[in-house]
Amino acid sequence: MTAPYDLAVIGGGVNGVGIARDAAGRGLSVLLVEQNDLASGTSSASTKLIHGGLRYLEYREFRLVRESLAEREVLLRAAPHIIHPLRFVLPHHAGLRPWWMLRAGLFLYDHLGGRRILPPTRTLDLRRDPAGTPLQPRYTRAFEYSDCQVDDSRLVALCARDAAARGAEVCTRTRCTTARRADGLWRLSLQTTGHAREAAARVLVNAAGPWVMRVLQDVIGDNEPRRIRLVKGSHLVTRRLFEHDRSYIFQNADGRICFAIPYQDDFTLIGTTDEDYVGDPAAVSIKPEEETYLLAAVSDYFRRPVMSSDIVWRFAGVRSLQDDGASSAQQATRDYALDLKGEPPLLSVFGGKITTFRRLAEAAMARLAPFFPGLSAAWTHPAPLPGGEFPPDGAPALHAALQSRYGFLSGPTVRRLVHSYGTLAADMLGDARSAGDLGQVFGADLTEQEVNWLIRTEWARTAEDVLWRRSKLGLRLSGNEQSALMRWFADSRLSRVETGSS
Repeated sequence: MTAPYDLAVIGGGVNGVGIARDAAGRGLSVLLVEQNDLASGTSSASTKLIHGGLRYLEYREFRLVRESLAEREVLLRAAPHIIHPLRFVLPHHAGLRPWWMLRAGLFLYDHLGGRRILPPTRTLDLRRDPAGTPLQPRYTRAFEYSDCQVDDSRLVALCARDAAARGAEVCTRTRCTTARRADGLWRLSLQTTGHAREAAARVLVNAAGPWVMRVLQDVIGDNEPRRIRLVKGSHLVTRRLFEHDRSYIFQNADGRICFAIPYQDDFTLIGTTDEDYVGDPAAVSIKPEEETYLLAAVSDYFRRPVMSSDIVWRFAGVRSLQDDGASSAQQATRDYALDLKGEPPLLSVFGGKITTFRRLAEAAMARLAPFFPGLSAAWTHPAPLPGGEFPPDGAPALHAALQSRYGFLSGPTVRRLVHSYGTLAADMLGDARSAGDLGQVFGADLTEQEVNWLIRTEWARTAEDVLWRRSKLGLRLSGNEQSALMRWFADSRLSRVETGSS
């Protein structure tokens, strides 16, 4: 067995990699294990927003909203390639929340978190503004406010990459089968395909998301009851429903809200539902009644009803939230809780949202600081994520530089690469001087060069990892093209086995 790690983290979602990154940057030795791929659970099934959570004001979650609002611009500066400002249009009509209430809420929203980059709220006359064109004529006025859009699964991959660059060992497709306290350490049994190993750590972090209770009970053997609520959110992706680049937030008659968000240039993301979930989080899927609900919710606003035939992708995820006794799933708090117990210590993470992952990691390290005398101070606030070393308004200049260097690439391809990899796009393209230098084209603009780079640098191991988490090119590749990529991965694995390479 190798020397004990300072910290072992179970869970490769945004909270797990966030904690691993923070800890590694403070000089701790870190092991992170994830049973599947990075962001293969909740962290790739979000609404893809970095937002304050306007509706949480209604439930008086002022601390959470303040922290979330402040984080929008911190994260925008840290990752301007995968996080972008987005304006949200909130139509209004009689029978919904009163106009004055929305005005007051948005005033708070503008001022609670120290907004500096994002523009403030304004009112719209939908009879004149282009945002009104796709809507039914009965919607004549609206508010417009700011939040941000994020590539959620790329956020996780970049945090993991940064953690690894700072010394963390990141092990995907690795299941922790048992974790027991012995001789002042955590003793971990780890299992990958055809291989088992033992590891030890001074501190264990359970950041397994919706599997947090399963890890506590089945892996650690802790059966202490805890109040946890699994909440499912489902989404639809349709062909593009409107031409402008703003998003809509719709108030529904049942008190819930629904987003319609420009997505991947040619699509619209619709979501989300909030409902209690019972069962295996790995088996979650959208139900027909949820699809019907989401289609009806947006069709109540758009001139042209949105139909099932418009849908190109469906996805759902499960969040593990604190059970605060709320009467409905949508009212359950999205705030996080950190449960620290025992010696050697076990820190379990409950709740949270993608917007606050960095602050959650800081809070986790503050709780663990007494176990690491001399631990260095928090550092992630000003630190860019890999590829994010440019200003929030610097993407056009980066685009121009990449286009100049790689003139054989189309404008849309350069734009995608900049918004995926930022300053690392040139690292991925390397010394290529022609399209042929990038190898096989699998479909859309996905090349063998890019896939190999994702395998080397971002733990991609399957076609699904590449098409649906490292990118969203699964929306663009045909079934035959996706199958060809799967065969390429199978052949590549066989080749590595035959040559004895890792």
